[in-house]
This record gives sequence, C-alpha cells and structure tokens, in this order.
Amino acid sequence: MRLVIARCSVDYAGRLNAHLPLATRLLVHKTDGSLLVHSDGGSYKPLNWMSPPCTLAVESPDADSIADGVIEQWRVTHAKSGDSLLVHIHEILHDSSHELGIDPGLVKDGVEADLQRLLADQVEVIGDGLTLVRREFPTAIGPVDLLLRNPLGGTIAVEVKRRGDIDGVEQLTRYLELLGRDPHLAPVTGVFAAQEIKPQARVLATDRGIRCVTLDYDEMKGVDSSAGRLF
Repeated sequence: MRLVIARCSVDYAGRLNAHLPLATRLLVHKTDGSLLVHSDGGSYKPLNWMSPPCTLAVESPDADSIADGVIEQWRVTHAKSGDSLLVHIHEILHDSSHELGIDPGLVKDGVEADLQRLLADQVEVIGDGLTLVRREFPTAIGPVDLLLRNPLGGTIAVEVKRRGDIDGVEQLTRYLELLGRDPHLAPVTGVFAAQEIKPQARVLATDRGIRCVTLDYDEMKGVDSSAGRLF
C-alpha cells in the first residue's frame, strides 16, 4: 500500500464527471490497483475513488499543467468501464509504501453461531426446566440449531437467527415436519429465536404454532445493555 499526502486536484470522467479543486489530501493506492482520495474531515468515506480492476499510470504533465504548478500526473483507468480518475499533483508532502500482508478479515461479534452457543448454555431463556439434547441436531434436510428436551414430554426445535424473517420460519417448519415423524422425539414443538423478528415472520410463526423469542445478545453475554440510557 502506498500513502501519499499531496496538494492536488482530482477530476473524474466517465458515467459522471466530478472535480475536486486544489487542496491537501491523502492518496491511498492499494495493491489491488484501487485509488482512494481522502480529506482530513467531513466523512470516513473517500471524496473520490476508483475501484478495481483498474490501473494507475504516472504521466508527464503537459505545458499548460506545468505552468499551473503541476509536477506529476496520475491517471487511474477502470479496465471494464473506461472511467478515469486524473490526479494533478502540485506538491508531495509525504510518500511511503507499506507491505500489509494478507488480512484475516473481519470477525463479527453477535453472529448466529455466537447466539446459538450462548443460547445452548442458557436454555432457560426459552423456558424453565428445559435441557439441551444437542446443538446442530442432524436431519436429512440439514441441522437444527438446538434441540431441547421438554420435562413435560417431547422435544423443542429451536431455529436461531440474528434477524428473523419468513424464510427462517419456513426453514423451521420443514424441520418440525420431519422431526415429528420420529416417535423418540415427538411431540416436537418449535421456537423461532432471534435478536429481531420481522412482523410478517411473527405472524406466520404464530399461525403455525411456533413460539417466537426475542434474544437480548448483550444480556446473554453478561453486558449491561442499559448502560448509556437516560431512563
């Protein structure tokens, strides 16, 4: 990655035209070929950019540009669209290159696997007296997130989502139909558990006899979710 702080103007030409007048900016040129033009405020987003696949060519400015004080000119061209980003550099204040290596990617907290794990350890969120039979209980059409034993008899199949929609209810319905054929598990009831359940999904679940449970991820993690509240 190359980081250049320079006094520059920038012109974008293609499906739309845009102009950034002369100012001091940060130019970020990544190894994937992309170029991002940043200011020191106003937004975390770049003021303008060119996404890959693209190529950067350093050109000699023409006589008129030299007369205007341009010392170097960058042209970044998109390989597919032909759009171009033209950077007129008047002064370079900083220029450095850094090898960052392969990034492992973003590890999200609060994904479905985290919710499933926490709920498996806290089945009382679903109901009193329940015990865990197994996480990822296998079926012929895929694993059920949680299978719980009901002390009153039968089992409970739990589908865990971050955001519960109609597709999740349909998925749980198929599991219930299949599991209900097993005399060792029947009767099988369903619970649709999510941090957020869409109204349409709640209506469909209720119509099919599936109970909906809204999960508080912070509370399940032991974090005081009331922190920062006024009331």
